[in-house]
Amino acid sequence: MNNKVRSGILGHAIGDSIGVPFEFESREKLKTNPVMDMVGWGTYNQPEGTWSDDTTMTLCLIESLKNGLEYSNIMDKFSDWLNNGAYTPYNETFDVGNGTQRAITRYLNGVNPLDCGGSTENDNGNGALMRILPMAFYLVNNKPIEISEEVTRVASLTHNHVRSHIACTIYVFIAIALLKGLKLGEAIDKGLKEAFEVYKGNKELIKYERIAVAGFKNTEEWKIDSSGYVVSTLEAAIWCLLNTDCYKDAILKAVNLGNDTDTVAAITGGLAGIYYGIESIPKEWIAKLARKDYIINLCDEFAEEIK
Repeated sequence: MNNKVRSGILGHAIGDSIGVPFEFESREKLKTNPVMDMVGWGTYNQPEGTWSDDTTMTLCLIESLKNGLEYSNIMDKFSDWLNNGAYTPYNETFDVGNGTQRAITRYLNGVNPLDCGGSTENDNGNGALMRILPMAFYLVNNKPIEISEEVTRVASLTHNHVRSHIACTIYVFIAIALLKGLKLGEAIDKGLKEAFEVYKGNKELIKYERIAVAGFKNTEEWKIDSSGYVVSTLEAAIWCLLNTDCYKDAILKAVNLGNDTDTVAAITGGLAGIYYGIESIPKEWIAKLARKDYIINLCDEFAEEIK
């Protein structure tokens, strides 16, 4: 499991860091000057290898899960990040989602952790999806209904609408299928099937029907939305995975979609890392990643605790 945790989390962090300089860039602009490598500066004026809140919150979750699942502890770590720059590359907080910030503020004001996430239709940004990958490693041997219930609780800390819960559940189901050795297409199909079964009868499933339709891979690029909307982020990541055959190409395709580049690439990178393995990630990208030794050591500690 050590290598799988490493490859998934490094895959996520590197995708995030490659996307950071280009967040909010339009697809049209990137077509004229496509992203080809890990670079720095850009949107947030950060050096190459800098990851964003996507990876920070993922690391917060891993740090907490090392000692078991405790919602207040997760929120304590999120709060430490937001207010003190903890778990960041350079002790500096940047790129905080509005929904996430509101949820942490509610927690600090005494609200129960599981009631902190926004629950309206407008609370369906990708802030829960971008940090949920560690739950796949933590719950790999659980039954689908148990996985969905726990993923829902952890997602609800910041995003408490069922649409976000379904996205997180689909993503974790796919990751678990990859961890169990399924091929990419098979894992995506299995993850979708299991999620649709768990949420059978829920009207929100209609939002995810396009991904489940045969031939989604052949969807034209202009129809793929790479905004921060949770449904779009999941669609974009799956589309990138289905239309590439190695880690590097999947990440570059995700970033070159533009807009929410760091999160789409992070979500893509987590699954691509698990599937293609750590040896597939360009060594020069790993070498440039901020605090890579901390991330690798944390992954190994986490893997040791959950084995």
